[in-house]
Amino acid sequence: MSLLSTPFDLRATAADVLAGVDLTGQRLIVTGGASGLGTETVRALAGAGARVTVATRDPGHAKALTEEFAGVDAAALDLADLASVRTFCDGWEGPVDAIVANAGVMALPTHQKNPQGWELQLATNYLGHFALVTGLRPALQAAGRARVVMVSSGAHLMGGFDFDDPQFVRRPYDPFAAYAQSKTADVLLAVGISRRWADDGIRANACAPGFIHTNLSRHIPVETMQAMGAMDADGNLITHDYFKTPGQGAATSVLLAASPLLEGVTGRYFEDNQESAVVPGGAGATTGVADWAVDPAAADRLWDYAFPLVNEALQGVGSR
Repeated sequence: MSLLSTPFDLRATAADVLAGVDLTGQRLIVTGGASGLGTETVRALAGAGARVTVATRDPGHAKALTEEFAGVDAAALDLADLASVRTFCDGWEGPVDAIVANAGVMALPTHQKNPQGWELQLATNYLGHFALVTGLRPALQAAGRARVVMVSSGAHLMGGFDFDDPQFVRRPYDPFAAYAQSKTADVLLAVGISRRWADDGIRANACAPGFIHTNLSRHIPVETMQAMGAMDADGNLITHDYFKTPGQGAATSVLLAASPLLEGVTGRYFEDNQESAVVPGGAGATTGVADWAVDPAAADRLWDYAFPLVNEALQGVGSR
């Protein structure tokens, strides 16, 4: 199967991707839409006529967006707490044409857990989104040709999913290993949805936004940022040539969520607005999607690992 290509390069913005596209009548959810890439994702979708719900821990943070666009509203959602996810799903009415799973946390310095006992990065970046799309499966089905976009990261190339100790009970906690695992899990969720829900008309893909300065890096120590070359000795952020603006970083998410070019495409991984090749992950890998992140057996295993907890929290979300 050949890789899918589009006319958009890595410098295209989310607005460029949707130029001339009319999304009137479509309803979309963007998690973490009140800041960073999420905000640019919301702006592009709403600017094309879609009704967009910003799902965020504090809806007040989306005030500027709700005032800018009549078709944008905000609702409370804490992905780290499955009770909050259930409340959001219970309150949703009508179909949903796309969910952009954009919210996330990165490199938490200490080993923290959510109320269900999961390591917090895995709980927020993966489990909460799994619960959200599972809880809203009927709404996705009702849309007819719905899409799920899992915003992953090139960091997934650092490591696969550790089924033996995913919660860092026995192995030492490492902030970046935990982040990489959660982002691998996001890709595996897209693969799992594409394998299980195709007959429902639901398509799912994953993407990496690239390097962008946002508040996602707020937990990374200054010393680490400097060692990575992202900050100078005075604490000023360094923007290298390969960095993107937030609008450019949101382009691939918007492409997967709403572009006609992706109609019917599912179970794939994109970066810089192009489908990525499958590569061996590990040291030295900088682009592409790791083979461990698109392994169907791993996708099924991870689904079966998470589903019982989500099913219990949402009190019977239906078939797997």
